[in-house]
Amino acid sequence: MLSDLFEHNRRWADEKRRDDPDYFRKLAGLQRPEYLWIGCSDSRVPANVITGLEPGEVFVHRNVANLVHRADVNLLSVLEFAVETLEVKHVIVCGHYGCGGVRAAMDGNRHGVIDHWLQPIRDIADGCGEFLPGEDDRERRLDRICEINVQAQVAGLARTPIIQSAWKRGRAIAIHGWIYGLDDGLLRNLECSASGPGDAVKAGRCSCHCIDKGQ
Repeated sequence: MLSDLFEHNRRWADEKRRDDPDYFRKLAGLQRPEYLWIGCSDSRVPANVITGLEPGEVFVHRNVANLVHRADVNLLSVLEFAVETLEVKHVIVCGHYGCGGVRAAMDGNRHGVIDHWLQPIRDIADGCGEFLPGEDDRERRLDRICEINVQAQVAGLARTPIIQSAWKRGRAIAIHGWIYGLDDGLLRNLECSASGPGDAVKAGRCSCHCIDKGQ
């Protein structure tokens, strides 16, 4: 019932005011998060909850399969606002194992307009080809594609004019690639961070260097 959501909201707000009477006044007065989170729309991967952060501590953008499309004005607007106005210090691209978007991209079926959105995942998988686990171990294969997809998005972000311009001006911004396990609730660092212009290519390297080839 929708009424339950309002009741949960009232209880949450009352609890916050009991713990800190000025909580909402302070929250309303300033938004200065250090983190921009680019994650999957999957309802099981809420950024604040899994990182233990409070409202106001992380700026969030989510889409199906945590993709960075170069023509996605929505994402680019979020990125520009986070970098230029909020002055975030860290951009985190977070995928997750068991991603429905990755599964849909790779199952060979037609799903409608989402197929166009997911095309970069198929391109990445085609580029990796022989280096992925075989079809006989499909779940491990999909998990590896989830990881490589995150690496590719980190590399793509590092190449955007927004990030490149910020780095050239001396801004200390680091981009990180993480992945979340639905079955254990743990975040894992994929060790593909970029913190300057020279890291843009290195960030996208996987074991088969498919991303280096322009995939």
